[in-house]
Amino acid sequence: MLREEKETIVAELAEQLRQTQTLIVADYRGLTMKEIDALRTRLLEHGACFTVVKNTLTRRAAEVAGVDTVLALLEGPIAIAFLEADGDPVAVAKALADAARETRVLEIRGGILDGKAITEDEVKSLATLPPLEMLRGQVLGAVAAPLTTVVGLFAAPLRDLVGLIDARIDQLGGDEATAEEPEPEAEAKDDEPAEEVAEATSEEEKEEEE
Repeated sequence: MLREEKETIVAELAEQLRQTQTLIVADYRGLTMKEIDALRTRLLEHGACFTVVKNTLTRRAAEVAGVDTVLALLEGPIAIAFLEADGDPVAVAKALADAARETRVLEIRGGILDGKAITEDEVKSLATLPPLEMLRGQVLGAVAAPLTTVVGLFAAPLRDLVGLIDARIDQLGGDEATAEEPEPEAEAKDDEPAEEVAEATSEEEKEEEE
């Protein structure tokens, strides 16, 4: 490969690393070209581009882009699944996890989710979640939220969905507890009849004494 070609690849890869908010890195050592092509096709269906580049070029691109997270994952021959803006990270993680289980060769190294580093175990946990659209549907079906909360839920990063759900449930629980507590004014009204009865009884006793 000519020097100019390498520089072009590094520049393109660096730009891709800058723009991509979510990616997953995997060691493809041992996979056949047929298996790589099949996996690439599956990932494309979920909005991810499976790119195989030499580590030396990937390292240079990561340094240029300032993406230290990727540098830490460059051990052995690696491939990167770059997610498009409308890609499904859950489906992509599941496709890679399935390929790792089926081939017993592919190894997931880790990645970046919404700009934050994630480990191999976190990628595998991501793969166990329901598909993104189903997850959002379950959230909408399970949580009776105001429109502003629903909009915020759709705009939130995937890893924050669980926290948002828990916070909303806690809020709903707190509202119910507040609603069940008797108000001070209600307690005062309940006490008034008892005081009136006591005053009436006292007046009757005075009249009997007279």
